[in-house]
Amino acid sequence: MAKKLDLSKPVYELVQEYPELTETLKELGFSEITKPAMLHSVGRITTIPKGAKMRKISMMEIIPALMRQGFEIVGAMPDLSSITEEKTEAAPAEAERNPAVDTAEQIKTYLKRLGAGESLEQVQKDFVQKFAEVEASEIMKAEQELIREGTPITEVQKLCDVHSALFHGTTKEEKIANAEKAVEASLKKEKNMQEPSKREMPEVYKKKHEAAKALRETVGHPLFTWTEENEKIGSMIHEVQKDIEEGREISEKMADLRQIAVHYAKKGDLIYPVLKVRYEISGPSDVMWSVDDEIRDELSALQKTALHDEAWTKRLEAVLTRADEMIYKEANILFPICAVNFCEEEWYEIYEDAKDYAPVLGVEHRWEEAEKFLSERKAGSQASFGGNEIVMGGGHMTVAQLEAMLNTLPLEISFIDADNINRFFNEGPKVFKRSQMAIDREVFSCHPPKIEPMVRAILDDFRNHKRDSVPVWMEKNGKPFLVTYMAVRDKADNYLGTVEVVQDMQFAKEHFAG
Repeated sequence: MAKKLDLSKPVYELVQEYPELTETLKELGFSEITKPAMLHSVGRITTIPKGAKMRKISMMEIIPALMRQGFEIVGAMPDLSSITEEKTEAAPAEAERNPAVDTAEQIKTYLKRLGAGESLEQVQKDFVQKFAEVEASEIMKAEQELIREGTPITEVQKLCDVHSALFHGTTKEEKIANAEKAVEASLKKEKNMQEPSKREMPEVYKKKHEAAKALRETVGHPLFTWTEENEKIGSMIHEVQKDIEEGREISEKMADLRQIAVHYAKKGDLIYPVLKVRYEISGPSDVMWSVDDEIRDELSALQKTALHDEAWTKRLEAVLTRADEMIYKEANILFPICAVNFCEEEWYEIYEDAKDYAPVLGVEHRWEEAEKFLSERKAGSQASFGGNEIVMGGGHMTVAQLEAMLNTLPLEISFIDADNINRFFNEGPKVFKRSQMAIDREVFSCHPPKIEPMVRAILDDFRNHKRDSVPVWMEKNGKPFLVTYMAVRDKADNYLGTVEVVQDMQFAKEHFAG
């Protein structure tokens, strides 16, 4: 359970609720918090933000420290644009005049102005006057800092749709060209700032950017496939936009537009979690993911709406614009971030997992390098027991977890090995009784003589690869049951035994009857 920390509450109340907070605040500079007299007097009327101001401690330092200790900041957030002084109307301008404020901090100032409701045109004008070049990743860094400071995700999310406008140029081609120039300028600037002993580092960064392009050109690589998907999505968006402009009916194309949801699902399942958890890059997962969901939900809602009036058309035009902008953001922000962080094996795993999703607009590719790696890994891997865990191809579990999971499934499970010996029954009440005394006995001893020939025939067919499964429907105690016998084989297709699964199908009968 998250530890919710309300910054509007007095320090005394917070410490009473979370005693461990005392040490954290002490390390941050609240030295007198350990004195009972001060805590019981000043602490009863002073909040953390007020105490920080008195001690000239930056809230931009305090908030991340509290979040690292597992606290979730709730309630009204203090103003974080100033470190020790009250917020003033001149704060943004002062930040711009201060040469010590780095690029990310300045960008955050512009983003905050947009979030406060200032017009995009004015912010963009000031931005272009201030910056001759900008690297796309700086936008992501600024977002991430805002989130770390406690800015609600919903507020940061509002900024996502204006990012592309912060790049110089009006057309997509101009923006992409300037984004590439910004990368080169960033590398050049960073190289000039390096100490002599570290001058080789920017060259490494440059090679990584070149590698990103190489991945997009590697047939079958996820970035190759997703780039082609985006090209088709973009063409479809522009086609529908033209149809709307010329008054043509686009109802039949809505189903194709909905395939964008599959593209977004792959990002949400395979990209964002890896960036956030493994590399602590939370910007895309916290912001772009939310925008993906909004685009997908809006397209779904529009497709379900029968009345295609003027309001419906305006909503469609708006969501198409957002989807088109997302293509640009993926190509120039998300994909490069992934390319310079993900290792080769992670890309192989992403490629393999992506097979579980339906093709987007018919785009399918085979990555031979990944197929070879995955094939060799599967051939060389086998389940093992390490410590208290069973390590399998699909993950790892403790024996207790595995046993509890098998007993939780609404199924009766029996396993017979390759020698026709009963090896396992899951526990719990059963319609088809299975005595534990039958474990380690031949399976035929559990069946009446008239059934034995059928059981032997099924097991022989499994062993000889004549069949893989046999479903049997029956009724018992007035309820329908499905009994399925399935051959169990290893990765080399060797027969290991048979699993029998009994499932009560009464719920399905009632569902479809209703």
